[in-house]
Amino acid sequence: MPRPASSQWDFGGELFPKEATRRVFSVSELTADIRRVLERSLGQLWIAGEITNCRLQSSGHVYFTLKDASAQISCVLFRNDPVTGRQALQDGQKVILKGELTVYEPRGQYQLHVLCIEPQGVGALQAAFEKLKQRLADEGLFAPERKRPLPRFPQRVGLITSSTGAALRDVLHAVRRRHPALEIIFVPSAVQGAGAAAEIAAALDLLNQWSLSPGQKLDAILVTRGGGSLEDLWAFNEETVARAIVRSSVPVVSAVGHEIDFTISDFAADLRAATPTAGAEILTEGVFAAARWLPEALERMGDAVRRRAASEQRHLGQLTQRLRASHPRRPLNRRLQLLDDLHSELTRSMQRELQERRLSTRNLGLRLGRLRPTRLLLQRRERLLQQQGRLREQTQNRLRSLRRYADELAIRLRLLGPEQVLARGYSITMDAGGGQIIRSAGETRPGQKLKTRLHSGEVQSVVAREGRRKNYEE
Repeated sequence: MPRPASSQWDFGGELFPKEATRRVFSVSELTADIRRVLERSLGQLWIAGEITNCRLQSSGHVYFTLKDASAQISCVLFRNDPVTGRQALQDGQKVILKGELTVYEPRGQYQLHVLCIEPQGVGALQAAFEKLKQRLADEGLFAPERKRPLPRFPQRVGLITSSTGAALRDVLHAVRRRHPALEIIFVPSAVQGAGAAAEIAAALDLLNQWSLSPGQKLDAILVTRGGGSLEDLWAFNEETVARAIVRSSVPVVSAVGHEIDFTISDFAADLRAATPTAGAEILTEGVFAAARWLPEALERMGDAVRRRAASEQRHLGQLTQRLRASHPRRPLNRRLQLLDDLHSELTRSMQRELQERRLSTRNLGLRLGRLRPTRLLLQRRERLLQQQGRLREQTQNRLRSLRRYADELAIRLRLLGPEQVLARGYSITMDAGGGQIIRSAGETRPGQKLKTRLHSGEVQSVVAREGRRKNYEE
């Protein structure tokens, strides 16, 4: 029978069991055990849902959330995994994923390691967005011709955003930095969740009514919020907001989300800004640029005045120089100076000529002294006598040579003359009247007188008949 408890705190044993009877897990051990249990029990599985909060990190890994109507799960797709269909990872896209369920131990969060992606179709929100966008575009709400330009120097703007969001701080910081004098009429509104679209549309109508009051005209209205998923930005995709923007009599700037985010309000607004800060910068660009332009303009004006003063000073100097140049004394001074130059040049010319003449006279004297005419005449006479002797000797030699040559020609002539032939017993018969030499009997005629020359004397004859002749000696 158990021992009864002696008090209300007596449990019949130790309040805390001994260390040997319990196991104390560390957080890391428990998380590791849960990860092993999940991986062993489930392994690879297929899961369907809609993508939201999809973001690509600089490391190349993609993180997103897969959700359905009542739950969501974190997913990761690592850069080096050979997975096709990465282009389907967009907010609002319905997909079927194959992956391994695991636990991310540093945060104790279970997640799906994606190994395969199959698009399931366009997400409901994305489909609703495209349908509304097309319908409003067909009505002409996005037409460029209905867009109104923003004033260059706005003095008062309306601001619609959440009073607790980062967009409000970003806009106010940009305005204080670029245009501190800009008056902002702030209307807080929910920018996410149920009823947010109606609040934004009501805020737009309220600012338009307020702008109609005397002295309270608004120059523009900025509708903005920070980035988020497609669901977070859905209030700006509602038709009520788009139509409130279109019916606004004040130009509206839509600055919703980040640069990659586009909403229906961006298409309906008169101007779209990529971020809340960009929207504030667009509204303050005129004043900010003018504030930068004013010092530059002053500097340019100062430069222009200095350049004009320098130009006028140069012109005054030129006029002064022209006045001095046109003074009557200037031409006289120039002529006097020219006269001095001519006088100096004439003096130098005379000195040069005199010096040249002196130098020429000295050279002639030197040459005359070197020549000595008496000795030159003696040399020329002696040379003349020598040349006369050589000429006489050459003449005599030439005459003797010509005589010998004439004698040789005479001997050759005598040897070749007819007398030598006649001395050898030959004779020459000629026509007595004309003296032509008869070389054949055919050249004679009857009764023709012939003369035959012998070595000693001549014989005349008459031709008796053809081929015969009669000789007689005178």
